[in-house]
Amino acid sequence: MTTSATPPGAPGGVFARHTGHEQVVFCQDAASGLRAIIAISSTALGPALGGTRFFPYESEDAAVADVLALSTGMTYKNALAGLDLGGGKAVIIGDPVRDKTEALLRAYGRFVESLGGRYITACDVGTYVADMDVVARECRHVTGRSRSDGGAGDSSVLTAYGVYEGMRAAAAHAWGTPSMHGRRVGVAGVGKVGRHLVEHLLDDGAEVVVTDLNESAVQNLRSRHPQVQVVPSVAELVRADIDVYAPCALGGALDDDTVAVLRASVVCGAANNQLAHPGVGKALQERGILYAPDYVVNCGGVIQVADELRGFSFERAKAQVANVFDTTTRILELAEAAGVPPAVAADRLAEDRMAEVSRLRGMWLPPTGSA
Repeated sequence: MTTSATPPGAPGGVFARHTGHEQVVFCQDAASGLRAIIAISSTALGPALGGTRFFPYESEDAAVADVLALSTGMTYKNALAGLDLGGGKAVIIGDPVRDKTEALLRAYGRFVESLGGRYITACDVGTYVADMDVVARECRHVTGRSRSDGGAGDSSVLTAYGVYEGMRAAAAHAWGTPSMHGRRVGVAGVGKVGRHLVEHLLDDGAEVVVTDLNESAVQNLRSRHPQVQVVPSVAELVRADIDVYAPCALGGALDDDTVAVLRASVVCGAANNQLAHPGVGKALQERGILYAPDYVVNCGGVIQVADELRGFSFERAKAQVANVFDTTTRILELAEAAGVPPAVAADRLAEDRMAEVSRLRGMWLPPTGSA
């Protein structure tokens, strides 16, 4: 098991010098086939917490780009969630259906352990609670574990709840009422988080239309909620007559072409890194489309797994996730007052908190003797 050396210079080597990341670690274990990258964006607020994505990237460069963007997003998400945690993320390169094995996950766990607690991992796309239980056999710095192993279990429940609270705040800002009753909401992706979000929306009296490449996910949802409408593609969904667009699959859902045809008045969804590039936020603003920043509204999962670090209480975690409504409201009001896109206002709020705390703490290091 080896980890690639980083050139001298900034703490994380060449990538850190270009992106501002504190540390980027390449992990390889030939025996298990593990190829992974761990990116620590910032530990200004505490050890970096973020999930592990298992995905068949077309190249290592694509994996690097994704882990750098995702870890930066976690820094801002954790700051705005009010957590004393920094931002990090990991990606495992491969097909989780074909390549995931106990040996590979345990090898990955040893790499996480080698960082001495500077990075705490959890679930993400392609990894599940059962996987974190395996990683934890080699590593102490794991959250999102099963209830039987003392963890919080599936974090998608509170992620969806936070998105719903953010959507209510956006509705109040756009239409004067925090209710989705009578609104038509388009949900792209009805997997782990999207299906729970649909249930919140239906309970609130919304009309829901969905799409997903996974036909079985759509069928499972429709078997429980036959009133849900289905369209064959995201391209058709964004052109549909909807009030709210909720991207709940992979990132990059909002690009120039999508914004140009989007008919919704509000965008609020669970997917990470929804803006394909920073200019998209301005384009949404110019079209009068209210955007609730993804890393503000989708923080429920990270709040849940963070609560696991002090002995999980679902009620305590849910109460903290409910604060997404107030945080989203504040950001939308700040953006309107300053005449900037909501993502810019959210960034400023997160950066202010990190700057204030980092003056006291600096870069987080494991306590002596903990590694």
